[in-house]
Amino acid sequence: MSESKAMILGAAGLRLGADEIAFYREHRPWGFILFARNIAEAGQVRDLVAAMRDSVGRPDAPVLVDQEGGRVQRLRPPLAADYPPAAALGALYRADAELGLRAAWLMSRLHAFDLARLGISADCLPVLDVRQPGTHDVIGNRSYGEDAAAVAALGRAAADGLVAGGILPVMKHVPGHGRATADSHRELPRVAAALAALRACDFVPFRALADLPMAMTAHLVYEAVDAARPATVSPRVIADIVRGEIGFDGLLMSDDLSMHALSGDFGERAAAVLAAGCDVVLHCNGVMQEMRAVAEAVAPLAGAALARAERALAFRRACDATAEDAARAEFARCVAAAA
Repeated sequence: MSESKAMILGAAGLRLGADEIAFYREHRPWGFILFARNIAEAGQVRDLVAAMRDSVGRPDAPVLVDQEGGRVQRLRPPLAADYPPAAALGALYRADAELGLRAAWLMSRLHAFDLARLGISADCLPVLDVRQPGTHDVIGNRSYGEDAAAVAALGRAAADGLVAGGILPVMKHVPGHGRATADSHRELPRVAAALAALRACDFVPFRALADLPMAMTAHLVYEAVDAARPATVSPRVIADIVRGEIGFDGLLMSDDLSMHALSGDFGERAAAVLAAGCDVVLHCNGVMQEMRAVAEAVAPLAGAALARAERALAFRRACDATAEDAARAEFARCVAAAA
């Protein structure tokens, strides 16, 4: 672990090329992330995950995926069911809070069944962004809703369902992406809300779940905290808000470095992320030239970041005794109740 560099990387395709294997062996990323381009069928995914871990010589190297449900779901039938978006769980919660929480737990427990059988060990879920009226759809129905307390409650249920199935949850996008009026994949959003409004709403779910092992940052400017820099590269946002007010002391990873909300070349972006106080940089697209620039700018995990990485891996639990068929049937009943 101490030799692992502070980065999580993607891969270009369905299997690793010789250049990728050599690169990972040389630079030893702490973990990996999968996208739809990496996923065809079960045996292929298992082989790819195993090859990733073999390339860094660590059978516990985390392999992440964005498996939320709705439009952000990398595994599709027949590898996984088409799950509803978070907003559907939020609607169910508003109609029947107990049923909504049970559905959120069950859906995550089903994600865990789907991921664990492929060797994937972490899910970038729950999405704790509180949706706001008139904002960009980049979050949209990926959010549980507009009520911060409900988002926190449903997020906790979702995280607990993953943990029960032996999967690490990664909450996102700290300290809150729900007010963005632009897509951070394409441009830099700016949030003009007063700090009091952010404290009363956006930060609330993250404070409530600050005990989770991992979190992903938001690429947007909070003008009330740091008008010059996106949260991901803002020492003020990381120290004062994420570590301070929210109280998160788990492993903090950036959102994807290749998103257009960030500026500078890839080495500069990676260096800025770590200088701001993030523990790990995330680079997703598998483009070798970009990954090389990131790797040259990133040092091995050490100090507090290494301790957080070790705590995150230790957070994984043995799976509970939930029966998959029974869980799927119960979840279907929950969804039917909302119809």
